Amino acid sequence: MAGELLESTSSETEDLQSTEQLIELISRSRKRTPVVAFVKGKLSEIDFSAVRFFGNGDFGIIVAEYEDFKRLIESHPDRIEDVHVQVLARNSALPLADLTRYNARIEPGAIIRDMVKIGDGAVIMMGAIINVGAVIGEKTMIDMNAVVGARAIIGKSCHIGAGAVIAGVLEPPSATPVIIEDEVIVGANAVVLEGVRVGRGAVVAAGAVVINDVEPYTVVAGVPARFIKRVDERTKEKTKIVEALRHIDTTIR
Repeated sequence: MAGELLESTSSETEDLQSTEQLIELISRSRKRTPVVAFVKGKLSEIDFSAVRFFGNGDFGIIVAEYEDFKRLIESHPDRIEDVHVQVLARNSALPLADLTRYNARIEPGAIIRDMVKIGDGAVIMMGAIINVGAVIGEKTMIDMNAVVGARAIIGKSCHIGAGAVIAGVLEPPSATPVIIEDEVIVGANAVVLEGVRVGRGAVVAAGAVVINDVEPYTVVAGVPARFIKRVDERTKEKTKIVEALRHIDTTIR
């Protein structure tokens, strides 16, 4: 099942890359330090062609690379009366994802890097972090402050609990990413280490640290996580996902 999931997911997206490819991409990428600056002064006398400028002759907003902005300000000290600069990143290797391309619910404060695949009806809550090359299946919820590492693969209709960590495979490098199959529940603050496969329908208890593969439809708990029991009807009732939270209707006002 895990092999099928990895193979089918890889064929569906060009974003998913090997660890070596991602390391090379990051190391060779142009590092960027984007800034947003609020400026006041005699702005009509300044040439803003090297940056993006929004404003008028007295006040404006500059969006630019830091070095371009610095050169602009230093070349016009007599025309700039006041300036406030916000540095958005420092030597960043990859941009954030364009959220408009996803048919998912993504709440404010989520951080999603470029080259991430998110399935229809997925839910990404406040503070969640999803790193480059990760795949999130349809109707899966990544809860508040959860971290999904680079190239991690999470199947459909899963719930990754608040504060959980799904390890990435960039550093240290690993041959196999974390694979979480469909309908898995990962409890709050649980950790799934690199290379682990969690089988379909399994439940990882809150706070567990998973260092070995988890069989389908089993419950694991503890540090390190150990088998507790098979998933039964009571467990299914306590861990079932809510479809209404994954419904997206942009026509509702």
